[in-house]
Order: sequence, then structure tokens, then C-alpha cells
Amino acid sequence: MTISLERPTKKTRSAQIREQLGYPIIDTDVHTQEFEPAFLDYLAEVGGAEIADKFKEHLPGAGRYRWFQQTPEERHAYRSARPPFWGRPTKDTLSLATVSLPKLLHERLQEAGTDFAVLYPNLATLAPQIKNDEMRRAVCRAANTYHADIFRPYADRLTPIATIPLNTPEEGIAELEYAVNVLGLKAIQIPGYVTRTIPAFEKYPEEVQREATWIDNFALDSAYDYDPFWAKCVELKVVPTTHASGMGWTSRRSISNYQYNHIGHFASAAEAFCKALFFGGVTHRFPTLKFAFMEGGSAWGASLYTDLIWHWETRNPEILQNNHPGNIDREILQELFAIYGGPEIKDRFEELGSGLGFHGKYFAPEDPGDLNEFAAAGITKAEDVRDRFLNHFYFGTESDDIRVAYAYYQKANPYGDRVKAFLGSDSGHWDVPDITAVTANAYSFVERGIFSEDDLRHFLSTYPLELYTSLNRDFFRGTAIEKDAEAYLASVGR
Repeated sequence: MTISLERPTKKTRSAQIREQLGYPIIDTDVHTQEFEPAFLDYLAEVGGAEIADKFKEHLPGAGRYRWFQQTPEERHAYRSARPPFWGRPTKDTLSLATVSLPKLLHERLQEAGTDFAVLYPNLATLAPQIKNDEMRRAVCRAANTYHADIFRPYADRLTPIATIPLNTPEEGIAELEYAVNVLGLKAIQIPGYVTRTIPAFEKYPEEVQREATWIDNFALDSAYDYDPFWAKCVELKVVPTTHASGMGWTSRRSISNYQYNHIGHFASAAEAFCKALFFGGVTHRFPTLKFAFMEGGSAWGASLYTDLIWHWETRNPEILQNNHPGNIDREILQELFAIYGGPEIKDRFEELGSGLGFHGKYFAPEDPGDLNEFAAAGITKAEDVRDRFLNHFYFGTESDDIRVAYAYYQKANPYGDRVKAFLGSDSGHWDVPDITAVTANAYSFVERGIFSEDDLRHFLSTYPLELYTSLNRDFFRGTAIEKDAEAYLASVGR
């Protein structure tokens, strides 16, 4: 049997569109797949043969709670969330091979109409969630070394992220320094959270501790002070990005339906992290540090932006005084109750609490705590909310996600702004069966009237350039779009 590896010489529609646009297209989220035997060699070198042998047992979802190994009765008993099945498109063998072979991906990237891509290897998105400390650190180090090595020859168009564990700020700093200073990686991914056992339940058996958990988002009410890690990101000129997953959270624990669990889970986890960064004051204390949230789309970002401003306008410290029980004129209130109240109220007015409803020491305490919940964020006016949000947060969005219209609908967004959504194609996963269609899909936003031509340029080029050069103006030096990046920096006076 003879297999032909020749591909059509005619340019794809995406490549043709790229030529017409005349500016670089940057895909901020292309997924790749490790070649397992080679990766295990790296893991054995980093952590030893025993760790390499036990590696699969420690991946998130492995062990006796893994859904596919459980009986229906066990799934009910443990409320095990159904995971994805057949998560990679396989009908097109060429596309399947492309995400595993750096040389082939480099060769085919422009068929997708893309000039440069930031790569998120599959294992790298899982490694920081490994529970065992020794295994987690070894897998992250091995993954970063492996990907730095295999993609180094293709750095003109491809750059892999470094995966950074963050169970403590110290382990995050250690891996960050190694990835940047030793391996030369310039893009990073952090987990959006760490799941920790609620301290009051640590006395119970492990099975109870596993379920009695809280979400630590590193920025608000955290178990540790993560400011040293954020400071190290600024020092090393790297932008934190995340693929936070909410699969298995609260309502996303269907034991039978993966689609039910999947819809909205990236957005839910990303929103939790984003809110923590905002309310925890990270964006206030580190004014040059930006963050990108991948794979959850951008509609949630537009919603959160509006919601934060609305909450400031309706729940800021000054407005809250309008709700203070001490404002009540009890004489007028008693008179109104006497005139309009029924027999159930007669002669019982003194039993009414300090305000309407079931108020008492639990619901209307003398000391309600600090009422300025925007203090750490440094907010004194609605415009501060706008500046914190729009200057710090970016949202990776698939090329066929028409909900991006919410982010770019300036007439509806506060202050007439765009929310900074940019192309994160998610190529390599089941939702992108044809990697060559990426730019054509994005251009359809213009054809359907969702985007203006200027919107499209921000989506495909301006916002990625803005993000990745925000701390490191040399991010694109030595790449195929170096001159374009220099022209962008000159246009914004940097």
C-alpha cells in the first residue's frame, strides 16, 4: 500500500484572507500533544525511573475515582463527573499528526492563515493539578524541558508555554526562574486555582478531606501571600495566562452527561480567578502585569466588566449607607404599619426587628465588618473599575465563537469600550476539526456584520501584540513577525 503525503498546492481560504489583510495573525492558543515515550524519558531523567513509572496514576482524574473504571453504582455513590470521550478529532489523520509533530505544525501553520502561535501542550494544562508534591514538580519540570527542546528549532513561528505549579508561591517562583532563565521560555501558564482541604476538616479521613474543599485563587483570601510570585513575573517579563477548568464544580457534576458538565466550565473557573485578581488588589499593586484567560470565550468577560461597574455603583461604601438600619424613622414606620397593617400586626410593632425582615444580631450586627470591599482593588470611582479591567485582562476566544460580539459591542459596553478578546483557536481539540479554517472562521465575523475591519485587526493582531509585548518588548524578536511587532511598538510610542 502506498500512502501519498502530498497536499494540495492551492492556498487555503484562510491563507488567501491572510494575504489580503496585510497584518500578522497571532493565534494565542494552539494545543499540542506530547509523544509519550519521549516525554517519559525526560520525566525519568528529572525525577527518576520510579516517578516515571507511576506518572499516569497521578494525573488528575486517575485512580479509583476515574469515571470510566467505575461501575454505575460507584458513579452514583461518589457523584463522579462524566469526563470527555474521544477528545481529539481523528477523521483527518493529517491534522491529528500535526498537533504532535513540531516540524509538521510549523510547516502547516500558515495554511491556517496564522503567522505565529503560542502553544499549550496538553500535558502542561494538567500537570499543575497533580496532588503529589514530588510528582507535580517533576512533571512540570520535565514537560517544560521537553517542550523547550522539541520546539526550539521552530521558534520563528511557534513558542510553547512553560507550565508553572502554584500550590505555594515558592514552588511557582522556582519553576518560573528555571523555565525563563535556564530553558529560555517566554510564555507561561499558571493554574487558575488550587483545591485545598477546608482546615476544619483536616482531622477527618482522606476521603472526607477530598470532598471538603475550597478554591484558592491565589489573590483573595488565599492560604499564602502570592505577591512574591506576581513580582517575579514582572521581574522576568512574563505574562500569566491560564486554562482554568471548572469541570466537576458544584452543578457541573453530572454522572451521565459530559456536555452538561462542559458547557461554561472554562468561563466559570476563569471568572472566579479574574474576580480574585480584581478584588484581591493584584491589578492595583502590580499596574504593569496583565493576565489572559484562555478557552472560555469572552462573553463572560463582557458580562463581568459590566457587573463590576454595576456593583460599584450600587454597593460602594457611600451608597451602602443608604441601607443602614439606623436610617429608619421608627415613628413614621410605626404610623404606616398602624394605618396599613392588618390584625396580625396590631400591638406588635415593638417586635419588629431593626429593619424589615427577620433581622437580629445575625442579620444586622452592630459591627458588619469592613463595608468597602473595593478597597484592596484601589477603587474610588467607576472609571477605576474600567481601568483595572481593561488594562489588565485579555480573553482567548475561538475563531467560530460568535459570542465575541458581546465583547466588541461598544454601544452596550460601559464607556463604549471593547473588552479585549483575541484569537485563541483551541486548535488540536475536538472543537477544531480543520485547523486550516481558523482565519476564515474569524473573517466570517466581518462578513456577518459582527465585526468591523478594525475589530478584526484588534482580535487577530493588535491585542495579542499588546499583551505579549506589555512586559517584554522583545517577545517577538527573532520571529517571523519581528518587523510587524516593531512597527506596532513604534505606533504606540514604546
